[in-house]
Amino acid sequence: MWEWIIGLLIVGGGVSSVKIIQQGNEALVERLGVYDRKLVPGPKFVIPIIERVAFQETIREKVLDIPPQPCITRDNVSITVDAVVYWRIVDMEKAYYKVQNLQNAMVNLVLTQIRAEMGKLELDETFTARSQINELLLRDLDIATDPWGVKVTRVELRDIIPSQAVQESMELQMSAERRKRAAILTSEGDRESAINSARGKAEAQILDAEARQKAVVLQAEAEQKAAILHAQAERQSQVLKAQATAEAIQIVQQALASDPKAAEAGKVLLALSYLDMGATIGKSDSSKVMFMDPHSIPATIQSMLSMVDSNQNGV
Repeated sequence: MWEWIIGLLIVGGGVSSVKIIQQGNEALVERLGVYDRKLVPGPKFVIPIIERVAFQETIREKVLDIPPQPCITRDNVSITVDAVVYWRIVDMEKAYYKVQNLQNAMVNLVLTQIRAEMGKLELDETFTARSQINELLLRDLDIATDPWGVKVTRVELRDIIPSQAVQESMELQMSAERRKRAAILTSEGDRESAINSARGKAEAQILDAEARQKAVVLQAEAEQKAAILHAQAERQSQVLKAQATAEAIQIVQQALASDPKAAEAGKVLLALSYLDMGATIGKSDSSKVMFMDPHSIPATIQSMLSMVDSNQNGV
């Protein structure tokens, strides 16, 4: 009977002496109440009664949720702040023997650091400098938890909530700021519109004046070219008339020299030319019109012929 009891005790003690440490965990073993060694993942043997596993915890990164905490800013505004802390144990021995209730100690430390950092800032700075606050909290907490064998990897402020009265004041301030910006934008828009309108009118007047100037210049050039062309045409016409007159005189001279009767015909033509000249003079506004009896036209022609004869004899 006693043999069975002793055997069962030996088997039970052997089974209880084998400890399996899961991956990502570590354990601390005490021998007779004094720290002896650290157990890493895998099956490990512990001497029954003499040795025991005093502490076992994960070395993986964990999340510490910080509850909302009332704080007072530098400008005496009450706000509520909560945060999230990412941390892990890097030294299992320090985490167990240097501090009692590690997680509770970390929560209180984070709350104290948050109050201290928020008390250094004004309300507006707490909203605009959140990344800087996270970096400061991370640095301070990492230094403070180093003796506990803890590494703080990240700190994030989640919500910064002012009191209800402050929120109402901020809403009124933001509403007034929006109205102010709207008024400024409206005035700037009216100013730009007036400037653009005046600039457009000035440019239109300049373009109109330039167009008129170009039109006057083009008209003057056209008139000058027309006058030149007209003068050239008149000159060419006069030249042609002179050439025709010269040729006609030459033909008449040749005819007079070759035919005695042509002289009489020339006299008649000259007399008729005198009559045409009189008609032309009569058409002029400043000339005097001389009336002639139709029955006396032959006598007039005869007198003109005699004048022609006298002119030719004089020549």
